[in-house]
Amino acid sequence: MRPEPAHNKYTMAAPGDVQAPRRYRAGVLVLLPPSETKRGGGEGPPLRLDLLAHPELNPLRAQLLDELVKLAAEPEAARAALGLSTQQHAEVARNAELWTSPTVPALHRYTGVLYDALDVGSLRGATAVRARRRLVVGSALFGLLTADDPVPAYRLSAASALPGRGTLAAAWRPVLEPLLAAVAARELVVDLRSGSYAALARVPGAVTVNVRTAGGAIVSHFNKAHKGRLARVLVSSRAEPTDAAGVAAVARRAGLHVDRRGQALTVVLPPV
Repeated sequence: MRPEPAHNKYTMAAPGDVQAPRRYRAGVLVLLPPSETKRGGGEGPPLRLDLLAHPELNPLRAQLLDELVKLAAEPEAARAALGLSTQQHAEVARNAELWTSPTVPALHRYTGVLYDALDVGSLRGATAVRARRRLVVGSALFGLLTADDPVPAYRLSAASALPGRGTLAAAWRPVLEPLLAAVAARELVVDLRSGSYAALARVPGAVTVNVRTAGGAIVSHFNKAHKGRLARVLVSSRAEPTDAAGVAAVARRAGLHVDRRGQALTVVLPPV
């Protein structure tokens, strides 16, 4: 059962109004991918959509939440839709409790290689404040999350195929792309998403990032780790770059080897 709405602590948009939230005044926003693995539990109250930023996304968020809860009542169908094995029954159980399970701030919900390299829990003082302002997460379930948005543990990847629904990209693009365009009109977005998450919505003018070896090969594990390291560099710096060249300069000062071609950056791994 969905909870009753609570007072919204964020500025609500008027119906049909898509605008960059007032809280985005960081100069640069780092758009992170989520992770398949998520920290369980939490100390926050159950999910309240009206406590999340970007209320214009709430209708689709609610639809997807309800679909996941309903799907969880049929574990075999849920595993097939979510690409889970029979040993991952706990992930289905999480989805069954989306409206009632505890929450934590989004930036502390996700785990895995990228988030280990980011290590947001070790940030202190002004750096921690910048992280909360500059880091956002592109989510297949919630669309776009700010660092402090309280969310439950869940399982839904951008490549999931929910019964009776087309692709998640087809669902999200009409509502998420106008929002990201409005954000990008005011802030420089460094897009660290890849693959199916980048397909959920394009970001006009965003700085994109790839990770390659010195020989030009793409590496999956180190791709995530070095994107997490770059995100940490960008929140640790007081600089507010306004273009790709500025982002590259911040990264190079931190010791990363970065090549730039237009709005595309490539982090080049040193030879082993």
